[in-house]
Amino acid sequence: MNFFGKKKKAASTTSKGSVVGVSGGGTPAHTVVKLRDAVANQEKREEHLQRKIDAMGVEAKAKMAKKDKKGAMFAMKRRKLYEAEMDKIGNVKMTLETQMMQLESATQNAETFQAMKAGTSAMSKIHEQVGIDKVDDLMDDIREEIENGNEINQAMAQAVDPLVTDEDELMAELEALGADDLEAELLEPVPQLPSVPDSKLPSLNNAEAAEMKKLEAELAGL
Repeated sequence: MNFFGKKKKAASTTSKGSVVGVSGGGTPAHTVVKLRDAVANQEKREEHLQRKIDAMGVEAKAKMAKKDKKGAMFAMKRRKLYEAEMDKIGNVKMTLETQMMQLESATQNAETFQAMKAGTSAMSKIHEQVGIDKVDDLMDDIREEIENGNEINQAMAQAVDPLVTDEDELMAELEALGADDLEAELLEPVPQLPSVPDSKLPSLNNAEAAEMKKLEAELAGL
């Protein structure tokens, strides 16, 4: 039995030990936004305190003008308290901005890491599909197909002779034909030559002789 009120309920925790209701997760981008909001709130508070510091300075001067030294000292003490709070806010802002910069840098590094990891995975898959052994086999196949193509081209470029026979056999037949022709010529009777006349050829008269010399001269001049 509790005589001093209800027992304070203990904060429930998750299986990982984090207190429920305390926000510590979220995406990095969301966390950066929260940090920026926190910096903005500190700056608003800073502006509010600066107005109070200025007001305390004016009040202290007014108290001194009225010879109220005690009131002036009290205003200056309040001014010092506000100034001390301003220093704390400056430190808090520096911490928040440092966290924000570190988180942005870490986020950028994580994104870069994921991109590099994805690139490495993609290259690994490509190399699995196109290994050095497969490349060597492919090059061998290409060389073999090129050689086959060259052989086919050479075969198709050859002349097609429908009467291809043995040259030695043809030469033997030609020699046999030549021998038969020669034998036939030798067996043919010799033709009778015309007899040579015993009388002298008639001599040319003077006019014909002159005409012949003129013709010979013309032929010699050509």
